[in-house]
Amino acid sequence: MNGSPSTDDDFTLRRDPFALFAQWLADATSAEINDPNGVALATVDTAGLPDVRMVLLKDFDDRGFVFFTNFESAKGSQILANRKAAMCFHWKSLRRQVRLRGPVEVVDAAEADAYYATRPRGSRIGAWASAQSRPLENRAVLETAVADLSARYEQDDIPRPAHWSGFRIVPMQIEFWQDGAFRLHDRVRFERQGGGEWESTRLYP
Repeated sequence: MNGSPSTDDDFTLRRDPFALFAQWLADATSAEINDPNGVALATVDTAGLPDVRMVLLKDFDDRGFVFFTNFESAKGSQILANRKAAMCFHWKSLRRQVRLRGPVEVVDAAEADAYYATRPRGSRIGAWASAQSRPLENRAVLETAVADLSARYEQDDIPRPAHWSGFRIVPMQIEFWQDGAFRLHDRVRFERQGGGEWESTRLYP
């Protein structure tokens, strides 16, 4: 599509926004140089101030969009205190954007264990070594923690820390945006109805 106008068949006649997202993510995987699954994650802290950072989408299906993190980090503690969040994907080379928001649930232990087991050994060590988002005296402290943990688990499997798991955003709203000439963009919003069905609406750009 890459800047070309869309027809109603592209958006509003579709009943499954997850299928459309899957196609767009596949397109991005072919087109983007780095991290096509990179996404801005927005949360709210206890003072009511919004916070945003980039994370990596690790899974999605019709239940929602999954990422993994240290639950004691800023984003982890914010989500646990306020189980709502939003995401924004932006694929610059394709001139496309997807926004979504909704309540957040914690993935079950089996799902977290399965993903953790696929991580490189160094990343599994890092999940233990990093007190994410908290003050770090200097880089040497972190490097020492990594070295100590690497020695401790040299011959053993590295278990998943209890504070490290996944969140799933269960979207109530998903909006697709496609760049158009003269800023006459295409915007279509899908909203989940009471029975779980999706209703799509084309929006002015």
